[in-house]
Amino acid sequence: MASASSFLHHLLLITTLISAATAHRPHRGATHNYKDALTKSIMFFEGQRSGKLPPNQRITWRKNSGLSDGAAMKVDLVGGYYDAGDNIKFGFPMAFTTTMLSWSVLEFGGLMKGELGNAKEAIRWATDYLLKATAQPDVIYVQVGDATKDHACWERPEDMDTPRTVLKIDRNTPGTEVAAETAAALASASLVFRKSDRTYSKLLLKRAIRVFEFADKYRGTYSNGLKRFVCPYYCSYSGYEDELLWGAAWLHKATRSPKYLNYIQRNGQSLGGGETDNTFGWDNKHAGARVLLSKAFLVQKLQSLHDYKGHADNFICSLIPGAPFSQSEYTPGGLLFKMDDSNMQYVTSASFLLVTYAKYLTQAKKVVNCGGSIVTPKRLRSIAKKQVDYLLGDNPLKMSYMVGYGSRYPRRIHHRGSSLPSISAHPAKIQCGAGFSIMHSEIPNPNILIGAVVGGPDEKDHFPDERSDYFQSEPATYINAPLVGALSYLAHSFGQL
Repeated sequence: MASASSFLHHLLLITTLISAATAHRPHRGATHNYKDALTKSIMFFEGQRSGKLPPNQRITWRKNSGLSDGAAMKVDLVGGYYDAGDNIKFGFPMAFTTTMLSWSVLEFGGLMKGELGNAKEAIRWATDYLLKATAQPDVIYVQVGDATKDHACWERPEDMDTPRTVLKIDRNTPGTEVAAETAAALASASLVFRKSDRTYSKLLLKRAIRVFEFADKYRGTYSNGLKRFVCPYYCSYSGYEDELLWGAAWLHKATRSPKYLNYIQRNGQSLGGGETDNTFGWDNKHAGARVLLSKAFLVQKLQSLHDYKGHADNFICSLIPGAPFSQSEYTPGGLLFKMDDSNMQYVTSASFLLVTYAKYLTQAKKVVNCGGSIVTPKRLRSIAKKQVDYLLGDNPLKMSYMVGYGSRYPRRIHHRGSSLPSISAHPAKIQCGAGFSIMHSEIPNPNILIGAVVGGPDEKDHFPDERSDYFQSEPATYINAPLVGALSYLAHSFGQL
């Protein structure tokens, strides 16, 4: 095995060959080239793929990995996505990523032009895996890999030799959050493929119905039964009520069956439909469910869901700087700031909900009422644009937080595959601990993970660009997924698509 010093020398040679990726000149009137950012935001998912990569793989420094995943339980769990900068497949954030990619396509796919096919490929890579994970009734395989042991190594997914432990939920060890989110992912994706692949769409919907029944019937938080493995990584803090409401909302949308509308009417309040929590992400789905259900009232005129317009307004009002009921903090540079750990996920999810709710309001010719203060759809879009523009470089550091977009972006992201020499550059195996000398070094990553959006700056707009800082420097699939929708809207509205 080569020494750590030879790796570093090798990396220095490689990094001298990397030129800064520059965004093309934006369309007149636009601050940014949103089309370029959209292309890259979707391409990122190819860098997160697990399994056997296809011939048309565009992020070519990645190779096959995890080809025996599932063998520990004698099931096929090859495929899916690594959620962030490590080599674990966590079903909970993977399902949420899938739901948000699907929602992005359902709302804005008609504007995506040439990127629609790539977005659908990104969704299908996930749903193919989720179908494998839900193949047995009342069982869902929710994780592959042992995060504690994986994090003790800094190695490429292609070299992975840590235990590929398989975790499942079933009737005896329920996991309502991950089950209901998986149902939401399958149901939303069934709508994406309804016209282009009816057979696949029907399979997804049939499975979504079965998985939701399991989620609802065998209730229990997955953080209890699987605590040793899923906490603190993707511990459920918000409970499972939000996922049940969210899952039911997606099944109502996908099936149009009165069964799910009745379920929402009967259980909506007890599942937190009217709560005022205002953080939308992989753990808490309440705000997303409110906005999604408001569409049924605003656009489809379902009077029985009238209350969700008010519930959605409450969430939106919490984001408006200076409005009555505003609960959100912003950095001095103007970035929505929710928490230290991977804050950008809340920026992208809030931006998506703002442009999506603006779309529903426009269709219904309605506005938001924040304690007597009227907020128009145009204002919502303007707030979303400002957040996306900050992400793309309109910030005190003049730095894009999307890798490969613009001339200045994070060079030392917390990502094993990106930071270590690729298989092509260094075919010999890099052992578990050997990569840490690179992880702790100042050398820029040799492999550009195009489109990766990192956790982002702190509450004072500072960003150290340190590889060891996983709060700020780690990308994740659920940061990018809602951004795909927001970028599609912006690229279209500035005439770039």
